[in-house]
Amino acid sequence: MTVGGPLADLRVVELTGLAPAPFGCMVLADLGAEVVRVDRAGPGGDGLLAPSGVLDRSRRSIAIDLKTDEGREVLLRLVDEADVLVEGYRPGVAERLGIGPEACLERNPRLVYARMTGWGQDGPLAPRAGHDINYIALSGALEPIGTADGKPVPPLNLLGDFGGGGLLMAMGVLAALHERSSSGRGQVVDAAMVDGSALLTAFIHGMHHAGLWQQERGHNIFDGTAAFYDTYACADGRFVAVGCVEPHFYAELVERLGLADTDLPHQFDFDAADKLKAHFAEVFATRPRDEWAAVFADSDACVTPVLSPFEAHEHPHNAARSTFTVVGGIRQPAPAPRFSRTPASDPRPPRRPGTDTDEILGELGLDAAAVTRLRASGAVE
Repeated sequence: MTVGGPLADLRVVELTGLAPAPFGCMVLADLGAEVVRVDRAGPGGDGLLAPSGVLDRSRRSIAIDLKTDEGREVLLRLVDEADVLVEGYRPGVAERLGIGPEACLERNPRLVYARMTGWGQDGPLAPRAGHDINYIALSGALEPIGTADGKPVPPLNLLGDFGGGGLLMAMGVLAALHERSSSGRGQVVDAAMVDGSALLTAFIHGMHHAGLWQQERGHNIFDGTAAFYDTYACADGRFVAVGCVEPHFYAELVERLGLADTDLPHQFDFDAADKLKAHFAEVFATRPRDEWAAVFADSDACVTPVLSPFEAHEHPHNAARSTFTVVGGIRQPAPAPRFSRTPASDPRPPRRPGTDTDEILGELGLDAAAVTRLRASGAVE
């Protein structure tokens, strides 16, 4: 299968899972990697596709029962030809199946074996269950998000599953591949959402050390305290986002709101932030969101409409850059980032589990009789 993108010569085997690992593999596939998704053969084997949906785009699928000797051998034959294997099992599960790093690297010493978990491969919590909210709670990424008088607010599952999880795993894979280009050897990438979401707080740690970030919510520039870094309701009940941190940008905000001659509290007087917010809120409430968007469209006041994920494609900037695309009838984000010489191909719709089983087995050198035997034994479907 010929695709475009800077990773067009990369072969990835993905053991099917939920959210973080599929997202990381989606990023690799978007950028041109040939990703073969290994789905579970047997009843319920297609159950993981529905919640993943868009995340499963642009790969082929083979359905294997990894609990059988024949199924494991098929997986290992895929590993023989792969650059990368990605799994998102709890620690120890792959080893018990006989497809852990030791077994796979013995077959292919150049393999990059990427492991995507919440807690990592070691540590007291490694064998425990968890979800995004748990990982970012323990990493310190959740506590700063929320109002001073409220509770921490989960930022959907963006920080743990996707930013600190799948995306960081994909970067780890690329780093290991870069190192392999000189050493000739593969290695294990231990990507943990608790580690990745902690890494995303690096800026906050730096601000705190410099005395520019208080531990308590309600005293910091980016936690919704500042009047110049918040959202405001408009006349139609929709919102605009204001983020004019720099004084010259802030001055433009005040000017376009018609408040330049008003006796306002100082921009950085957080003790008077509520008073300043009240002035801004009163003005923003006089017009609908899209009218305000037009007022600030050609300015550096850092004011933008707050769009839902399902209207963002309509904004002229996103439309001009084709930030969203339609794949299989579903509107979704387009591949990113962009490349000048090796642009990515358009994404392909997700495949049902096992759709490409026969084709992939044929590429491994198995003839029709061998495929028939594997199907009859239940090792593949």
